[in-house]
Amino acid sequence: MIHPQIQAWFDQHGWKPFEFQQQVWEHIRRQRSGLLHAPTGSGKTLAAFLGLVNQVLWNQTQTDKRLRLLWITPLRALAADLQKALQQVVTDLALPWSVELRTGDSDHATKKRQERHLPEVLIITPESLHLLLTRANHPELLGQVDMVVTDEWHELFGTKRGVLVELGLARVHCMNPGVLLWAISATIGNLEQAAEVALYTKPPEERVLVTAAKRKPIDVRVIHPPAAERYPWAGHLGLSLVAQVVPLLHQHRSTLIFTNTRSQAEIWYRELLDKDPDLAGALALHHGSIDHKVRTWVEQALKDGRLKAVVCTSSLDLGVDFFPVDAVVQVGSPKGVARFMQRAGRSGHRPDQSSLLYFVPTHALELIDLEAFRAALDRGYIESRRPVLFPFDVLVQYLVTRGMGGGFQAPQMRQEVQSCHAFAGLSDRHWAKVMDIVTYGGNALKQYPEFKRLVPTETGYRVEDKTIQRRHRMSIGTILSDASVKIAYLNGGYLGTIEESFMARLTVGDRFWFSGRNLELVKLDKQTAYVRRTQHKDGIVPQWMGGNMPLSSEVSSMIREQIHHLAGQSDTPASFRTIETLLNLQKERSILPSHSSFLIEQLQTKEGYHLFFYPFEGRLLHEGMASLLAYRISKQKALSFSMAMNDYGFELLSDQPIPLQQAVDDGLFYPENLEKDLRACLNASELSQRKFREIARISGMIFTGYPGQRKNDRNLQASSSLIYQVLQQYDPEHMLLEQANDEVLYDQLEHERLRQTMKRIHVQTIVIQPIERYTPLCFPILVDRLRQKLSFEQLEDRIRRMIREADRGSGIRDR
Repeated sequence: MIHPQIQAWFDQHGWKPFEFQQQVWEHIRRQRSGLLHAPTGSGKTLAAFLGLVNQVLWNQTQTDKRLRLLWITPLRALAADLQKALQQVVTDLALPWSVELRTGDSDHATKKRQERHLPEVLIITPESLHLLLTRANHPELLGQVDMVVTDEWHELFGTKRGVLVELGLARVHCMNPGVLLWAISATIGNLEQAAEVALYTKPPEERVLVTAAKRKPIDVRVIHPPAAERYPWAGHLGLSLVAQVVPLLHQHRSTLIFTNTRSQAEIWYRELLDKDPDLAGALALHHGSIDHKVRTWVEQALKDGRLKAVVCTSSLDLGVDFFPVDAVVQVGSPKGVARFMQRAGRSGHRPDQSSLLYFVPTHALELIDLEAFRAALDRGYIESRRPVLFPFDVLVQYLVTRGMGGGFQAPQMRQEVQSCHAFAGLSDRHWAKVMDIVTYGGNALKQYPEFKRLVPTETGYRVEDKTIQRRHRMSIGTILSDASVKIAYLNGGYLGTIEESFMARLTVGDRFWFSGRNLELVKLDKQTAYVRRTQHKDGIVPQWMGGNMPLSSEVSSMIREQIHHLAGQSDTPASFRTIETLLNLQKERSILPSHSSFLIEQLQTKEGYHLFFYPFEGRLLHEGMASLLAYRISKQKALSFSMAMNDYGFELLSDQPIPLQQAVDDGLFYPENLEKDLRACLNASELSQRKFREIARISGMIFTGYPGQRKNDRNLQASSSLIYQVLQQYDPEHMLLEQANDEVLYDQLEHERLRQTMKRIHVQTIVIQPIERYTPLCFPILVDRLRQKLSFEQLEDRIRRMIREADRGSGIRDR
């Protein structure tokens, strides 16, 4: 039953509660915990928040001065926005509550005050929650909270950061078994499993799943090139359609332009201003490497209507409630159905509005991606997330956190840890090994004092060393990034950060683009690059690691289905008419594969002998598969291969003829012995050592440095390599080594998905198709190989030449 004060508030705004909101309020009234799944912009925040407020008003306990609601959010930007939204509700309802933030951006005075007394509503990130748990008085601060809400659970579920949340919820529940737990999610496939993980500390009979019945409509419009031109084959980052995008920005009040990488965002920002200088002052740039203060200004300026458009990356995928945004431009395939829906949902961010998304293909084949997204949406296919199990590096970090937060008794701690999903099946052996690591580093490292972090005392295990305490507070969390260099003007002013690996390639006087500005490097001092602005138009665009988004298995399946239909139809469907010439060219020079066939194209050029394989499973899986097949072929004949891949397929290139048919006959695609062959061909030791570096940082085995004194990548690599080698030699069964090996095989190489792919191909008809010229399918793979070697401008010129060569004799006119 809704309290009259809340009903009056709804009436005052001319609103009516949605059915799913009322369901949540009723479940909260009955003291049930749950997961709420509803589209972006549908009113999920009010559903959770007013559920608690409703109870408090009926119980007349609103004047109790203690923490009532802990709201966990994955984004600092979302935290600031939530504070404003919730504070407005509190003010309107005349509640004697304060709504505060606790994130990495909170000032020191606020944090110190909160460590003595928390507000009624605290919005917090997972890392800041764990920092609170290092305080000895955290039971007094958190032990009486009424409800904990985990926002954007779809972003946390299936990640180590999500496991941090699981452990935090387990701790709060252990202190207060009556606390209500709610998770909020917008786009996720395996809802029941997501709910089970988020609410694992609660018995099944107290868990509920609430879903909004109506899916928000998305109006998708494709940006086509002028009639006299055609879509590029590959490599142009969508820039050939910039002129078509500019008028859209003037048609709408405000627009978000999403790109998939920070480099692409920098380039698009520059190209839009070049195309329309009048956009200066009305167009902004937003990505994760730009200074936080600049990002905050951009977000507020967009809300206030001072900006017409923002070029952005996943930094604005979720969280910030941009009511003024009425259109989204997506440049290139977003690679996943959930991301497609999430970005579209940034426009029309109200329950009664549909979303408007303009799709800008960067090359012709991405129109197939778009049809795959549409098919997946029509069938309700959304990516599932696999829960993370036994991330022992996170557990090690947590035990040190709790050792600082008053200490713990081992039996009670194990019971608490096992009350969360990630460690529910923790064995005696693994628990004993974890305790060995946190007390003395394990067998191989017990001679080194810095690994003796927890000390057994009469009252339990504690962290007593002040240096270990300081270092641990600096290292809490699971978000890892490469060593970065600050970008600052000589005369003062901070712009953001660039990865150290990129700056290492520059010399004084070199020019590069960053934050929409062309900058000249003046000097590099320690971890700061001092720059000045330049009016030159040329400059390097930075490349950031991890820029390639993985293609989800759901989208991969839909893409193969679209191509299967195209292969079996003589008339091109209307949705593909704009690339009909390209599809016909593929059929003329090769074939389009169907469900029953697997295509391998053979081509000989002056570079050597090329093989092009087309699993359509995404770049990450193709990387492992290319190495696997190269290894199996080389067992037939000693060959060296270079490799290239994209989301549709991969290339093996050798300077000698490749015995492909013999390899196929001898079981090239057999799924048997897959794990053994992967470990043999992928230099598993090197991959495991890289993965161990991440695990060592999360578990605290290596320290990245204090603020302003961060160790560079070379030092971190040396430290982790030394520990890795010591463990390999003297403690080869160390559980963090085992974890590194498992994460390489099952996460990085997608072992299970690769096995299913090999099984699928094994029962298909293998079509080995000789080709004389580049085909529309193989051409983008070649371009990806060139992109690693050439600057953007050089690549553009090279692509044009290759297109002319490929079109020669085909009757297709060049762009």
